[in-house]
Amino acid sequence: MIKKNTKEENTERVEKSKNPTFQLVRGTKDILPDEQSYFLWIFDQVRAVANSYGFSLIETPIIEKTNLFVRGVGKQTDIVEKEMFSFTDQGNENLTLRPEGTAPVARAYIEHGMVTWPQPVKLWYFGKMLRHERPQAGRLREFHQFGFESLGSDDPMIDAQIIFLSYKIMKQLGLDVSVAINSIGTEECRNQYKKVLVDYFRTKRSELSDEAKKLLTKNPLRILDSKDENLLPIIEQAPQIFDYLSNASREHFLKVMDYLDELDVPVILKPTLVRGLDYYTKTVFEIWSGEEETSRQSALGGGGRYDDLVELLGGRPTPAAGVAVGVERVISLLKEKNITPPSDYQPDIFVAQLGEEAKRKSLLLFEELRSAGIKVAESLSKEGLKSQLEKADKLKVKYAIILGQKEILDGTVMLRDMENGIQEVIDMKKVVVEVKKRLEKQIRVQAEQIKEEKV
Repeated sequence: MIKKNTKEENTERVEKSKNPTFQLVRGTKDILPDEQSYFLWIFDQVRAVANSYGFSLIETPIIEKTNLFVRGVGKQTDIVEKEMFSFTDQGNENLTLRPEGTAPVARAYIEHGMVTWPQPVKLWYFGKMLRHERPQAGRLREFHQFGFESLGSDDPMIDAQIIFLSYKIMKQLGLDVSVAINSIGTEECRNQYKKVLVDYFRTKRSELSDEAKKLLTKNPLRILDSKDENLLPIIEQAPQIFDYLSNASREHFLKVMDYLDELDVPVILKPTLVRGLDYYTKTVFEIWSGEEETSRQSALGGGGRYDDLVELLGGRPTPAAGVAVGVERVISLLKEKNITPPSDYQPDIFVAQLGEEAKRKSLLLFEELRSAGIKVAESLSKEGLKSQLEKADKLKVKYAIILGQKEILDGTVMLRDMENGIQEVIDMKKVVVEVKKRLEKQIRVQAEQIKEEKV
């Protein structure tokens, strides 16, 4: 007797086919080929700017000792308290998957004796970070950041340059951004300000959230960083740290502002901006999309000065400044604005073949063309000539080289102009030279046409 599947069993079978046994870990994603073009485009823009301004690439391990972040980032920050992927390994050592890039760079600066290098040491990175955040739009547990770090100079020009590089890269990608900026001064400034801030928030205690009440005793500055819209009116009326800056901190900040004005960077003074990491001193800033502040705005990146971090981690006193930008957030904004990466490879020639012997010869011909610097494409796994030429047409190549049994016997190839369909026979030994000649001629014709249009 054959058992018939019930409707429920059939539905369950369909659902199982839709949901494979192995799936992505929540908060992670596969970066498929179409999206890789965004990552490569951004990487190339960052690398070009970094090279121009004398920044050298550094890559730190994805895994570090947990105490590096506890001590460097701050024990009472969200990253350390809630977001780090930490574990104890087989050797009973406490380790953490890298949640941010600045502390590892500072550790590398100390460990490799970079204090003896010409100062400032200017470094940049592009890599993965991991945080146990609640996955949501623009926030993943595994994500990418690029950053610039300059260690060894307290000149306010460094702050301005770091900000300008971030702004410049966003503009080169086609994005309109602005910079929200503030100064949180030195530790002495902040200690004086904290007392005033606590006194103010205590008068508003009944209006504070439970989280804000906890921060009031642990880290009152972090209340200013709250995204709770119910707290925003209270925060906006809070005393401003600028009134408690030392003369040196105030002068430093005003110079940074002057440099940014000279560089035409659109700046929004944000007195409540403090950033969420404990190592910041003096200048702090965020890169915002758009040119005006909105209540629901989220930062593409941010940074500031961290003059005490290297010493805190065991090195000599070393003034420093840096920035980190979220790559996925930038990509999300690019897509929202319908900005796509330029094609990184546009072939000029397509090699098509028909028959086993032609396929073998095409392998060598393809390599000869590629080695000669000609941009070439193929679809050698396809058997039909029609399907190969259809692909050539989709790729918008200028010419297709066709190689079949007759061409093999004659020692020739068929060169097809994909625009007008005209074909001609060419000696196989001269095909590279002939193709180059035609491509160069086409470039000259196009240049002349452009010149005539301008006239």
